[in-house]
Amino acid sequence: MDKTLYFWRMKNSVLSCNRLFLIICLLLLKGISGYSNTPSKREFRGAWIQCVNGQFLGMGTLRMQETLTYQLDRLKECGVNAIIFQVRPECDALYESPYEPWSRFLTGRQGQAPSPYWDPLAWMVEQCHKRGMELHAWINPYRAKTKTTNMLSKSHVAVKHPEMVFAYDGQLILNPGIPECRDYICKIVADIVARYDIDGLHIDDYFYPYPAAGQLIPDDKEYMTYGNGIRDRDDWRRYNVNIFMKQLYETIHDVKPWVKFGVSPFGIYRNKKSDPVMGSMTNGLQNYDDLYADVLMWVNNGWVDYCVPQIYWEIGHKAADYATLIKWWDRYAGKRHLYIGEDVVRTAKSADLRNPNINQLPAKRKLHDEMYNVNGTVLWYAKAVVDNIGNYGSLLEKVYWKYPAFVPSMPYIDGKAPKRVRKMKILYVDGDLVLFWKAPKGKGWKNEASKYVVYRFDDGEDIDISNPEKIVAVTPDMFYKIPDNSVRPGEKVYYVVTALDRLSNESKPRKKSFKY
Repeated sequence: MDKTLYFWRMKNSVLSCNRLFLIICLLLLKGISGYSNTPSKREFRGAWIQCVNGQFLGMGTLRMQETLTYQLDRLKECGVNAIIFQVRPECDALYESPYEPWSRFLTGRQGQAPSPYWDPLAWMVEQCHKRGMELHAWINPYRAKTKTTNMLSKSHVAVKHPEMVFAYDGQLILNPGIPECRDYICKIVADIVARYDIDGLHIDDYFYPYPAAGQLIPDDKEYMTYGNGIRDRDDWRRYNVNIFMKQLYETIHDVKPWVKFGVSPFGIYRNKKSDPVMGSMTNGLQNYDDLYADVLMWVNNGWVDYCVPQIYWEIGHKAADYATLIKWWDRYAGKRHLYIGEDVVRTAKSADLRNPNINQLPAKRKLHDEMYNVNGTVLWYAKAVVDNIGNYGSLLEKVYWKYPAFVPSMPYIDGKAPKRVRKMKILYVDGDLVLFWKAPKGKGWKNEASKYVVYRFDDGEDIDISNPEKIVAVTPDMFYKIPDNSVRPGEKVYYVVTALDRLSNESKPRKKSFKY
């Protein structure tokens, strides 16, 4: 039996074509003035799924899997094509780690394995890939203990090596000034990248801790020992973070060159009063001055593959106006992929400045369209989209992300597309009409296909694969079940399949005509 036919028979074929259809009020959409509604075929559409808020505590294995399955299904319906999944919130693990204990945010007690046993990261990789989505593993590199954690496992790094951490505002922080801490984090990351088929490794905005009133970072000893002749303590702290970022980037790409390294820094780089030349017209916490995170250095030196500034404020915010900040990042951070971190709840609950009857989603999407370097969005947080706060999820599904898109390619890692798929055919299988194809020839990560894009064109239409409205599937499989409701007797159609490699480079198309 043909292998693809065999796997088709074995695969669960319950692929409902009936989507949850929530009616969007036309009066709501009237507020989307200026929105072009021109669909984008390449756009990073991510969502953060966090554990540190305790949303999975007490669920157990089966219920957590059911919850995540529901979230992934709904996010895919809303157009999301990448999941950023938190797997290491405090030097612990939501995966089977040989170095760090199981997370209490998974089982309720640090060091306790899940029962029934499972590996959430491995499971999420499989679930995202079968839906045509990317999975980026999200770690908090320096944070060793959150404020709410009261007990650490005996295998935790802060217990085994207390000299590597310092206490600050109820937390424990791996000391960025100690070279061994950088090496330790890179060892953890190398293990994740080597053992899991992730598409990206993601870190957030926690470097040196957020300032707390009346507290000082206790790093006098480290500054004296590892100061490297840097006279200014702030410059030395930025130096520590900079060399860590460069080391982490190199660690990831040495293990697997195709795994993307992304960072989601705090939304303000510097205020104008701190930097009259490059600072933004804002008045808030600063990456450069307060967290010692020189984000622009990382972007301009190519030490990250994508940057997602967390612009969580609303348009018109007095201290940190969203419109001001998206324009600032678009101007200064375009040398690597730039996506915008969006706060779903704040956007949904903030009134549009021109039309108070609607929220700010339409205005923010319009700003995205106007930016030259912004080519994606990451939603904070996934559950808020699934819960459809302020009709946010419905508007993504029915308006903004109505048509599928796949993530932008990264030619600075690899810009060569795979070859065409081979031997396309359409067969009846168990009463279903199924399109099959074979993988293109090619060896190695630069030439092998990782997933496929299926397009459908009516007879007489131009075969234009630049039009995402014609995409009917993005799938890792080498078959596509043709929906029953698309079958019209006597109609001739064309199905077109392209191959995508690890970096979303798209092959030339191959087509197959069929008359029902």
